[in-house]
Amino acid sequence: MQEDFLHYIWKHKAFNSSLLKTTKDESIVITNLGQHNHNAGPDFFNAQLSIANQLWAGNVEIHIKSSDWYVHSHETDKAYDNVILHVVWEYDTEIFRQDNSEIPTLELKHYVDKTLLHKYQKLMQSKSWINCESDFNEVDAFLLNNWLERLYIERLEQKSETIQHLLESSNNDWEAVLFKMLLKNFGLKVNGEPFLSLANSFDFSIIRKLQNDVLNLEALFFGQSGLLEENTIEDIYFIGLKERYGLLKRKFNLDSNGVLPLQFFRLRPPNFPTIRLSQFANLYNSEPNLFSKVMDLNTLDAFYKFFDKGVTQFWMTHYTFAKSSKPFKKGITKSFIDLLIINTLIPLKFSYAKAQGKSIEEDVFKLLKELKMESNSIVSKFLDLKTFEKNALNSQALLQLKHQYCDKNKCLQCAIGNSFIVKIK
Repeated sequence: MQEDFLHYIWKHKAFNSSLLKTTKDESIVITNLGQHNHNAGPDFFNAQLSIANQLWAGNVEIHIKSSDWYVHSHETDKAYDNVILHVVWEYDTEIFRQDNSEIPTLELKHYVDKTLLHKYQKLMQSKSWINCESDFNEVDAFLLNNWLERLYIERLEQKSETIQHLLESSNNDWEAVLFKMLLKNFGLKVNGEPFLSLANSFDFSIIRKLQNDVLNLEALFFGQSGLLEENTIEDIYFIGLKERYGLLKRKFNLDSNGVLPLQFFRLRPPNFPTIRLSQFANLYNSEPNLFSKVMDLNTLDAFYKFFDKGVTQFWMTHYTFAKSSKPFKKGITKSFIDLLIINTLIPLKFSYAKAQGKSIEEDVFKLLKELKMESNSIVSKFLDLKTFEKNALNSQALLQLKHQYCDKNKCLQCAIGNSFIVKIK
């Protein structure tokens, strides 16, 4: 038994409320269950009850055992002075307020259908990958689709909080936030944090000053990342970048001590950090005022055309500074742009619209449903359990479901878990 389940029972009035009695055999009539409080203080605010024909308005506190009142030291906390009813599963002692007045107690276990308890226990005691794994295929399609859309918006809201923190640290400069988020995601999983540390190693104002010259941008990125420290490379391009970086370092007083080492190991050559940084330099060289342009993009085809960038001349025949390769354009692929749209561009567009008091949920849903479903172990496992429309909205929502609900046993807060408490037999 967990308190969350008791909160669920009370919130949804999932008990026989017709002949309620306190532990002192006083009648209880519920007019208003109260508002669920997820922060500190009593569990439900502003409830309205009649106890022994006396109308009360106040708060309700819920515990497994009535003695938990003292375990949590509520008797010394003024926030609990306005508790009008103590709802418990098991009554094992009387409880009192600070003024020594006794608080009426409802022992809930006498009023809950045992079948409901069995359903809850069956769900929560599962040892499967997710608690409802054996029944997941039976989820109603309408319920599931609505819940997945809500989960995705919840995921965007969480990302908006991260974006808000970046805004605060960037003096509300949306261009600077886009720069940091894009550069991080150009590094993908392996080099995401090193690329973010690179973005944080200098002020974005430097990018504005240098972006008319792609070689200056490359010198800045490669130099700050430690890729120009080799002394045995005699290529004129490498030497030129090294000289440029030396000038930039002195001019802008650059410090690269906080930049994390870049990783090449186990990466396919097109994903080498050298290639991604050259593509990124080309993007910022060719697209001034990038933020406003990205905010105007609304179709998948428009995103593909806008981010169709390649590398500078040297990198068409190289993957590293030290060794040449067959000529290849090395443009940003559509699959890579998909990841940028999912992880950077849509969250930023959503946050920007929210800051302006606008809603773009329908536009976001439309774009996400055009994108292919992401391929990872979590999404693959869900696909083994049930057939889904294979789009990015669903894959993002399924990640949110697994990480924020299934892994945390938050079945009672999940629309799917709620449906199984009703349906499991």
